[in-house]
Amino acid sequence: MDDAQPSGLSDPTDLARISARLDRTNELLTRVLAEVAKTPSTHAIFVDAGYVYAAAGLLVTGTEDRRSFDLDAEGLIEAFIDKARTIFADSRLLRVYWYDGARRRIHTTEQQSIAELPDVKVRLGNLNANNQQKGVDSLIRTDLESLARHRAISDAALVGGDEDLVSAVEAAQGYGARVHLWGIEAGDGRNQAEPLLWEVDSQRTFDLDFCKPYVTRRPVTTYEQENGPTPKREEVRFLGAQIAAKWLAERGRQELGELLPGRPYLPGPVDQELLVEAERMLQRSLRGHSDLRRSLRDGFWQHLQSQY
Repeated sequence: MDDAQPSGLSDPTDLARISARLDRTNELLTRVLAEVAKTPSTHAIFVDAGYVYAAAGLLVTGTEDRRSFDLDAEGLIEAFIDKARTIFADSRLLRVYWYDGARRRIHTTEQQSIAELPDVKVRLGNLNANNQQKGVDSLIRTDLESLARHRAISDAALVGGDEDLVSAVEAAQGYGARVHLWGIEAGDGRNQAEPLLWEVDSQRTFDLDFCKPYVTRRPVTTYEQENGPTPKREEVRFLGAQIAAKWLAERGRQELGELLPGRPYLPGPVDQELLVEAERMLQRSLRGHSDLRRSLRDGFWQHLQSQY
């Protein structure tokens, strides 16, 4: 009985065919690896503008109130880009993401100017009646996670300090991206949440010398006490109602309605904004007139309650 010819791998023709396929596969892998080696790493910078304004303003001018100083956003963004170019020497910049708040998510003039800068994308959350940003952290997480998932970035420089950003860091790291936390020096203590510091891959802090060229205190507008007769309480009360009506038209019922549970107290930033607006309209100071300031608030609350 003749021995049967073994089939499969013992067939010289099959062996040659398989060998040729392996050679082609190895050649293809070699080409892919060569292309990957030539492709530069990519980084992006994610800036929480609310954190930058508060931290830089406090460090340079001693106040977090954005109305008290000017921030050269263009210059600061360029400084961040230059710093990233040094740190990520073999990497290219994808873009800078600038996250800020705006009423009804409508760009302010300043935010429009920032959005027009090359390699910069402005992303807006909402700004509530207390001048607090809402939705910014979720925007950062969405962008950071999406770019990491699609391998669009290998490194992310995150300028911020809120603990809510921890989930954004974890999401990006889960897709293999490295996240580097950048912060601004705090005069006393820390201005970045410890859980955030624990999660990132590296940390860097910018000091006063770095920030000072980009923050300028605004000149304080003062009104002379002797500029005409002292206004009467009813006049100031009516002015408070006028401002409430103006804010309702500009900011919407929902945002102003958020103030009602705190009556008769206004949050500090809102109370200061009310005072500044009243002084501008009167062209005189109300500082030192506690009775008139109470009348101003009374008129503000009276009109606000009449609308709800």
